[in-house]
Amino acid sequence: MKFLGNVLATVIGIFVFCMVFFFGLIFLGAIMGSDKDTVKVKDNTVIELDLSKVTLDYGGKVNFKEFNYFETKHDGLIDIINAIDAAKTDDQIKGISILNNQSQLGMAQSKALRDKLEDFKKSGKFIVAYSNVISQRDYYLNSVADSVYLNPIGELDFKGLSSEVLYMKELQEKTGIKMEIIRHGKYKSAVEPFLAQEMSPANREQITVLLNSVWSTIVTDISKSRNISVDSLNSIANSLGARTPELALAKHLVDKVAYEDEYHNAIKKKLKVKADEDYKTVDILKYAKKVATSATDFSKKDIIAIVYAQGEIQGGEGDVNIIGEGAVKRSLKEAREDDNVKAIVLRVDSPGGSALTSELIWREIEITKKTKPVVVSMGNVAASGGYYISCNADRIFAEPSTITGSIGVFGMLPNMSELGKNIGINAEQVKTHKNASGYSLFEPIDDNFKAFTLESIENIYATFLTRVATGRKMTTEQVDAIAQGRVWTGNDALKNGLIDELGGLDDALKYAAKIAKIKDYRTENYPEYNKSLEDLLGNLTGISMFQSKEALLKEQIGEESFQLLEQIKRANQLKGIQAIMPFELKIK
Repeated sequence: MKFLGNVLATVIGIFVFCMVFFFGLIFLGAIMGSDKDTVKVKDNTVIELDLSKVTLDYGGKVNFKEFNYFETKHDGLIDIINAIDAAKTDDQIKGISILNNQSQLGMAQSKALRDKLEDFKKSGKFIVAYSNVISQRDYYLNSVADSVYLNPIGELDFKGLSSEVLYMKELQEKTGIKMEIIRHGKYKSAVEPFLAQEMSPANREQITVLLNSVWSTIVTDISKSRNISVDSLNSIANSLGARTPELALAKHLVDKVAYEDEYHNAIKKKLKVKADEDYKTVDILKYAKKVATSATDFSKKDIIAIVYAQGEIQGGEGDVNIIGEGAVKRSLKEAREDDNVKAIVLRVDSPGGSALTSELIWREIEITKKTKPVVVSMGNVAASGGYYISCNADRIFAEPSTITGSIGVFGMLPNMSELGKNIGINAEQVKTHKNASGYSLFEPIDDNFKAFTLESIENIYATFLTRVATGRKMTTEQVDAIAQGRVWTGNDALKNGLIDELGGLDDALKYAAKIAKIKDYRTENYPEYNKSLEDLLGNLTGISMFQSKEALLKEQIGEESFQLLEQIKRANQLKGIQAIMPFELKIK
């Protein structure tokens, strides 16, 4: 036995050594490769603005404690915006080319980027855009360009906004799988598809108001850039009046119908580059990394900390696309205890999630406010739990198209009692006390359990109202009148008092500096996520040691199917009572 134990210990030792050696090589390669990735921008260079890989505001910092290794990504929207800001005064950068861009950004993110591009144009440098096919989302961004090109056999999608909600009441009846719903708020329509077979007037009202508000922001910005009236833009959208290159040109939505080689030749003329030579380009992500790793002025002692809270609120440590109380609370604590940090901006992009985690983060903000000012900047979404963690800030900024509010609470439990009967499953329970069994997947929901759960939901909703009322200096009755789970855009939230000002992250930073009474400052990004070897291994697949499971799935089934799987996965992971946005709005 001792011999076998020694052999086993040796095998395990060899395995551990190999794993440590393998990952050591990966990290060593990453460190050594970082210098190679740093680009050297030459004179007369054009930035290529490819946003296909940019989805989050914040790329993230990760601390692998077991390896004493830190990794910082510079692929967030904030890095892109900072890069464009730097390019404005970089003599080597002559302009920006938006070439066949396929943006994955949300509307508020697109607005923030578009505003930064407008600011870039003040430098006198050019912005040009070319597409074979222009989606409506990409046209909103492209329309800021000095010249917009479209392929002769391409098309432009400009038709207004829509949203589709699937209703599944009859599906439940046919399958025997039922979702038990316990909620507060007539607008809390995340659960409506399980209760009805058609959209309620309340839900139709809020979606209509929301879409019209977002569309108003889009056409107002396009109108200014393209010098086309809002009425004309609405008429074009109604009639699909820009669906072909010829129509788009006639309606002045594009400037030139041309092939890509003609587009590049036009850029060469701007740069005074010979027709038979290539002009110099730099990818925006590479330029963003260069700026992020070289532009910080550490002589500035005063700091404004930017704490990013992005993704669903699920609890635990959190990640770059999951809000957990671990990383966020730790970030707030570190920032308030750092004497050089004079103010904190909480950047929120979240549809909400766990009510408990939202309360824990709210409490940490409350503690932090006693020491330093906290300002909130809302991104694409700051709804339900996302609004919960925002409501007690000293000031709240949102973009006009930010989706916010959704002050409401619900519980949703799958029930398979009917399915069980249909396929021959019978659940029998033995218990010592009346409520000992709690909830069973294969028994009809117990009236006592339902009553106690509703009581808990009512208590959380009442707490939510109180938190908002105190933070926004309103009465609970005033909050309740605009709550009930209803969602609002930033434009409407300004009118009803849920936010203080319209503006982006830059505006929030300026205000934070003002109330902190500082002028010369630098920013520092949080959180830093603590990761282990187990976390790293969990993201690797046996098929490819260098490709994550998520990347592999996306490659095999496509982006839309992957997002559907992610929704199912997130629904299965929901624990406890949820304060989450009533529906996922896909703006098309």
